[in-house]
Amino acid sequence: MAEQRVVIGFDSSTQSTKALAVDVDTGAVLGQGRAPHRVSTGTGRESDPGQWWRALGEAAGATGWADRVAAVSVAGQQHGLVTLDASGAPVRPSLLWNDVRSAPQAAALRTAVGAAELARRTGSVPTAAFTAAKWAWLRAEEPAAADRVAAVRLPHDFLTERLTGEAVTDRGDASGTGWWGPDGYDLDVLGRIGLDPALLPQVLPPGTRAGVVRPGTPLRAGAPVATGTGDNMAAALGLGLLPGQPVLSLGTSGTVYAVGRTRPADPGGTVAGFADALGGWLPLACTLNCTLAVDRFAALLCRGRDEVEAGGTVVVLPYLDGERTPDLPGASGLVHGLRHDTTPGQLLQAAYDGAAHALLAALDGVLRAGGEDPAGDEPLLLIGGGARGQAWQRTVLRLSGRPVQVPDAQEPVALGAAAQAAALLTGERADAVARRWRTASGPVLDPVEKDAEALELIGDTLRRAGALQGAPAEDR
Repeated sequence: MAEQRVVIGFDSSTQSTKALAVDVDTGAVLGQGRAPHRVSTGTGRESDPGQWWRALGEAAGATGWADRVAAVSVAGQQHGLVTLDASGAPVRPSLLWNDVRSAPQAAALRTAVGAAELARRTGSVPTAAFTAAKWAWLRAEEPAAADRVAAVRLPHDFLTERLTGEAVTDRGDASGTGWWGPDGYDLDVLGRIGLDPALLPQVLPPGTRAGVVRPGTPLRAGAPVATGTGDNMAAALGLGLLPGQPVLSLGTSGTVYAVGRTRPADPGGTVAGFADALGGWLPLACTLNCTLAVDRFAALLCRGRDEVEAGGTVVVLPYLDGERTPDLPGASGLVHGLRHDTTPGQLLQAAYDGAAHALLAALDGVLRAGGEDPAGDEPLLLIGGGARGQAWQRTVLRLSGRPVQVPDAQEPVALGAAAQAAALLTGERADAVARRWRTASGPVLDPVEKDAEALELIGDTLRRAGALQGAPAEDR
C-alpha cells in the first residue's frame, strides 16, 4: 500500500492563522488548526508579525500532521508592509491592508506618475491599501524607522522566509504592492517612494519550490515549501477557478474577482489588475467594510445577524473604516432616509445592502477587465465568513440577479495553499489539483429578479455621499 501523503496549507489572515492538513490523493481534510491574531484599533491598523509566526506554529500543531507533513505552503493577507532590520526582526508592527493613513501618499503617487500610466505598468491604480503607499508613508512619518529597514516583505513572504530562510515571493502577491508589473519590479515607482530594490525578495516563477523547512521550526525539517501567494490568489486556486467564473468573498473585507483571459489595466482604479498565482491574471475589486461592519450595525441595533426586514427607504453606506471601493479613505458610515416608521430590521438590511452594493456594482467591470462578457449566467461563487449566512445569501441573490453557488469547502484560501503544496509532489498545476479535489462543489441557489429599486436608491445616495466625503470627480 502506498504511503499516505499529507500537505498543510496555511491562511494567515487579518484576524487569525488557519491550517488545513489535506490528503494529496483524495482532498480529504484530515486535520485543522486555528490561532488568533491581534490587530490595533487606534489611529491605524497594525499587527506584530511575530504573532503570525507563533500562530502558524499553533495552527500547524493542532492539525496533528506538523511532524510528518509531505509539503507545505503559506497564503497571506495582501498588501501588508513588513519591515525587518539587519537581524531579521520586525522594525515596527506591520501596516495592514486596511490601514488608510497612507491615502495622501497614494494620491501623490497617482499625481506624479498618472493613474493611467500606473495601471498600464503595474496593472492597478494604487490606493491607501497598496504596499507602495504604505512604504511612502513610513518614509514620510517615521524616517528613523525607515532608515533601519534592511528587508521589506509581504505577510506571506515573511512566513515563508521564516520557514525556509529564503527571501522569495510570487507574482500574485507581488502584484498587490504597486511596484511590480509583468516586467518585474518597477524601478521608477521604487525610486519615487525611496525604496531600494535590493530590500525586496526574488519573485519566483509559478509552481516553483521556495525551499525546504529548516530545522527548529514547527514543521518537519526538509519538507518542501511552495512559493505561497496572496489570500485572494490562493482562494482562486483553492476553488480551481476557470476563466470567467466570478467569486464574491464576504470577510473582514469584501472582494469580487475572476480569473481573466487578458491582463487587466483599469485607469479608473476600481478594478485592481492583479496577477494570479499561475501564469494568468486576477482582476479584482475590494471593499474595506464587509462582514465586520454589518455585524457592528447588528450589535448597535441589538439584533441577530439574520434578523432583517424588507421594505423602507433607509440607505446605509457602512464605511466604518473609510473605504477603498469607492476610493473614500477618509469617509465614515452614513445612514440616509430614516423615517418614523423605519424598523431596526430594515436598518440592518440596509447595512447588508450597502456592503454588498459596491462589490456587485464592480462585478461587470471585473469580468470585462479579464476579457469576459459580464452578461454571462455563470453562478456567482459565494465564499468567506458570511457565505453561509441566510441574510447575506438573500441579499446577494436580490442585488445580483444571478444564481449563487455556495461551495461546501469552507477554507478556500488554506485549500489553495494546500493545492500549491500538493502540486510540488504530483507535478500538476495547483488549480488542477483543486478541481480534482472538487473543492467548489456545493448547492446552487436559483436567481431571483434583481431589485432595481434598491440599487437605484443606493446609487443616488452614494453619488451624494461622494460629493460630501471627497470622492474624486470620476467616482461621483
